[in-house]
Amino acid sequence: MTSRPSAVVWDLGAVVIDWDPRHLYRRLLPDDAAVESFLGEVCTPAWHHRHDEGRPMTEGVSELIAAFPDRAGLIRAYLERWDEMFAGVIEGSVSLIEELAIAGVPQYGLTNWPGEMFPRARERFPVLAHLRGVVVSGEEGVAKPSPEVFRRLLERFGLTASACLFVDDFARNVEAAAALGFAVERFTTPEAFRARLEREGLLDGEPRWVARLRTPLAAPAIDQGKRDTSE
Repeated sequence: MTSRPSAVVWDLGAVVIDWDPRHLYRRLLPDDAAVESFLGEVCTPAWHHRHDEGRPMTEGVSELIAAFPDRAGLIRAYLERWDEMFAGVIEGSVSLIEELAIAGVPQYGLTNWPGEMFPRARERFPVLAHLRGVVVSGEEGVAKPSPEVFRRLLERFGLTASACLFVDDFARNVEAAAALGFAVERFTTPEAFRARLEREGLLDGEPRWVARLRTPLAAPAIDQGKRDTSE
């Protein structure tokens, strides 16, 4: 009989935290076509991934400016205006983390993130305090979907893969975790992930905010010592 997972391992970007360079570049470029062109040809996902693997962002920015000097200002903005790539948190996921914390479910993070930028995330997003530990790819020098970064998570926190439910929005990362024995969920919406958590027995069926709505408000106490003299 296959055992159910007893811990949750969260990807962070686009699962818990709404990070997307488009949030910044829509302010800097005239339209979505220009944004997609810039992010597809200049500050590409492959270029960014090297920072997730530990390359200093200053080094990557300098190299790119040398290759695209006419886009220097836009390239510098990737580093200098990094915080503008965030649109806050994904509220439904934050609620799930809070509920799991109240239920006593151990939670961890495994994120592809430039190492020098992650301390700012810890300061900005208090929800991360609910996680018992986070493995940050840029600090490790290895990023998902490499099996090595998953092994470091397990070794560092004394976990076994089969006891962990790993959630990530990228199929390649989910597939890599599944190959190592993790229970996995490809993230689409907080509601869909809640359903999985309920099936695994990690959460009850009703969100706390729904339960509060179902709880009738107590009638105000009547002071028997006072009479209404308005008649």
